Amino acid sequence: MTPHVRQLHMTPHVRQLHMTPHVRQLHMTPHVKIPGTLDQSLEDIKALINQEDGAVHGVWLMAEVDHWNNEKERVVLITDNSLLVCKYDFIMLNIEQIQKIPLNFIDRISHGNFSFPQRSLLKREGEGVRVFWDRLREPSFSSRWNPFATDYPFSTFTYHPVRNIDHRFTALCEIQSFREQLMESAQKAHLKMPVPGKANGVLVLNQPLLIEAYVGLMSYIGNQNKLGYSLARGNVGF
Repeated sequence: MTPHVRQLHMTPHVRQLHMTPHVRQLHMTPHVKIPGTLDQSLEDIKALINQEDGAVHGVWLMAEVDHWNNEKERVVLITDNSLLVCKYDFIMLNIEQIQKIPLNFIDRISHGNFSFPQRSLLKREGEGVRVFWDRLREPSFSSRWNPFATDYPFSTFTYHPVRNIDHRFTALCEIQSFREQLMESAQKAHLKMPVPGKANGVLVLNQPLLIEAYVGLMSYIGNQNKLGYSLARGNVGF
């Protein structure tokens, strides 16, 4: 049985926050650091959580790493029944997309350092967490070579760059606590709502997270310049 993973694309809604003027800086500043923006994002996202999702058990600020090694800023929530992966624009203060993954379909969680094929020119330091919800389905050949493919049966997360700013961000960006909470919540969902014809339970593996990409000039440029994040670049935000 293939899980129904929903992609919700949101109509932009601009909201104004009154903030203290910031001195122009030449380096790139994450908008999520600006007081009020993170709280506003959580308020907006939680407003869309329905009875089907259930109560919220945890919130994280992480970077999602796609199959071409591109980083993208994400707000991730775990509820009674769902894993919500949210793309939020911290500049315009609106939700752009929400991906809902039923917890009772999550069948494997892998964690470890990143790795690449032997002849790959790419590299990525650090560790991450990969969440699978259909481990028997392999990505198609066309999806592997399509940088815009969204039909992969897993999502990969790593630390957000702001995790060392202060204690609050350190807790929000902690991928180990995310992994532990996800394992616990998914196990409960499997017991409460078993999927017919599917082995119930979550397999947790400590192993390298392979990214099958060989060359990626665009991912290198994008990651170096943090193009997947809401940043103030000089006096312009992207």
